[in-house]
Amino acid sequence: MSGRLTLLLPVLALGLMAALAIWLWPMGGMIQVERWATTGQREVQTAMAGALRRLKSGDPAAMTALLGLCFAYGFFHAAGPGHGKVLIGGYGLGRRVPLLRLSGLAVASSLAQAAAAVAMVYAGVFALNWTRERMVATAEAVLAPASYGLIAVVGLWLLLRGLGRLRKAIRARQPETHVHHHDHGGTCGCGHKHGPTAEEAAEVHSLREALILIGTVAIRPCTGALFLLILTWRMDLDWIGIAGAFAMGLGTASVTVAVAIGSVLLRESTLARTQQPGLLRLALPALEITAGALVALLSVNLMLTAL
Repeated sequence: MSGRLTLLLPVLALGLMAALAIWLWPMGGMIQVERWATTGQREVQTAMAGALRRLKSGDPAAMTALLGLCFAYGFFHAAGPGHGKVLIGGYGLGRRVPLLRLSGLAVASSLAQAAAAVAMVYAGVFALNWTRERMVATAEAVLAPASYGLIAVVGLWLLLRGLGRLRKAIRARQPETHVHHHDHGGTCGCGHKHGPTAEEAAEVHSLREALILIGTVAIRPCTGALFLLILTWRMDLDWIGIAGAFAMGLGTASVTVAVAIGSVLLRESTLARTQQPGLLRLALPALEITAGALVALLSVNLMLTAL
């Protein structure tokens, strides 16, 4: 009976996430979340404009206030519909990545997004002679759909990879040609492996994967950071704008790190009861398939909305 319950855990996890997706989309939950996040961003933007005016007039205390407001803007930005949460959460659920490593990826992707905003503004100003409207239009009409599309590809990769691993796991559960009843770990003297070792389950994933994850988030800079950077450039407060953009990145990271923690806890709670190596070999790819499908579907939905 415990084995059956263990096999059902990924299905239950999928059911919970599907229920959340139904509330967010068909039931209008996403509209409520988006309205709350948009209102918060608007209020913070108004306060940021006041802090910038105080800075320009020589009030040094306004610098701390501005950076705090930039952090708050990043939080509200990340709390609304976004691609970073989808990618980090899906990857954390589908791949057995240690919590600290996944949290580091979440922070790195948010800061890389801030760096992309800085690069886009100053390249646009000095090299391309773009207007503010041109930069924002490029970010929203070109880079946002491209980012969603790339994340959908990552989701499809997780899905296909999980399917391949699941087929191998099912074949491995076929009756063996010999029977033995001794205890063993990941390997024994019988000549074949019985399941992943603890080291293999927490394998270090490639730098290439990390760079792909960071790049798919960073390719679409935050519109709020673009506005701030252009405004501070016009006010001759360049370094303050750059610092504010990275403060926004940290605010965004506060949400993506929370998503990373949640995805790891959900994954590990699902796998914790899977003590038998054969069942573990089924549970891991099942989680990867679930995560890949959700990442792909949500990203395609966001891409179609952005087009």
